[in-house]
Amino acid sequence: MDKSTSQCNGQKLHVAIIMDGNGRWAERRGLPRIDGHLAGVDAVRRTVEAAAELGIGALTLYAFSSDNWKRPAAEVSALMQLFGQYLLQETPECVKQGIRIEVIGRRDRLNPALLDVVGHAEHATAHGRGLWLRIAVDYSARDSILRAAVLAEPRDEMSRERFARLLGGGPDVDLLIRTGGERRLSDFLLWESAYAELVFTPRMWPEFGRTDLESALGEFSRRERRFGGLPELDPVSELV
Repeated sequence: MDKSTSQCNGQKLHVAIIMDGNGRWAERRGLPRIDGHLAGVDAVRRTVEAAAELGIGALTLYAFSSDNWKRPAAEVSALMQLFGQYLLQETPECVKQGIRIEVIGRRDRLNPALLDVVGHAEHATAHGRGLWLRIAVDYSARDSILRAAVLAEPRDEMSRERFARLLGGGPDVDLLIRTGGERRLSDFLLWESAYAELVFTPRMWPEFGRTDLESALGEFSRRERRFGGLPELDPVSELV
């Protein structure tokens, strides 16, 4: 696929992915749910590598929602451990590839050791000028919007651009992909996805790879994005 597919009006795309289906993938194979999450980490590696090669500007992955704390403590602990291991293992490669890592979401509920790993990954990759890899952990879009609203002073000078900065400064989402067959946003990047194109796939996240990402980008390229306006007409057709 040509890198031009990963651009919109000359700007590199922001792709967001709800990585769903790890547990169901494992259960259908008679495996513990943690095995699905382990396989999901491999899918993250494949997808990040493909996104960088395809020229995507920003990739935001929904790793752990604020509502995921409701899951069994053993599963939550395993997920946090996998997240820390991923950052430790992948940060050196991200440095070499010019990939910048940023973790978004609350940090006050993460353990200090994990926070140290997050800080190291962000600091080590801060000068990356290739793919901007954003990982959402303990993230809730509604909570982010609420916190930004509290900080929105002075209110008479507020704008969409300034409010977006209060949310964390992430770019608007161009393409949002959800794996696993579900068709909902699940409190993910609600503000930033106001005009995102949505692609839902039945593919479970552990099965996701470059071909699936290319397919979603192809679907995106075939859609007409009007942002509330009208499609641009060919000057000749307007005279007919």
